[in-house]
Amino acid sequence: MAAIGSLVFCTDCGNLLDSSAGKRNAVLTCQICGASCKDTSSKTIITRSKPGAFPSALRAKRSEVQTITEADMQTHAVTSQTCEKCGREEVRYYTQQLRSADEGTTVFYECECGHKYV
Repeated sequence: MAAIGSLVFCTDCGNLLDSSAGKRNAVLTCQICGASCKDTSSKTIITRSKPGAFPSALRAKRSEVQTITEADMQTHAVTSQTCEKCGREEVRYYTQQLRSADEGTTVFYECECGHKYV
């Protein structure tokens, strides 16, 4: 048997053998050619990497704490449409399905002055 790290290969046919699950003096048997030999692999391999070893923009964003206030959340989209009441050039809008699925959606406009229209 030949061991490379924690992997054990049969020296007769090259098959990857099942691990011995950390048992001392275990004998591994090749299921292909039937050869058997003492398990010579190192029992446990532990690798650790520092977080900075593999820089990642995604990991950096995940580690940043983001706080969102209610003022930051925008619930309606903004469009350049003139308000019928005050003349403001930008109004918020949202769409809603009021009728059956084969009908178009209805667009509702809301101005900061409080005026709402369709």
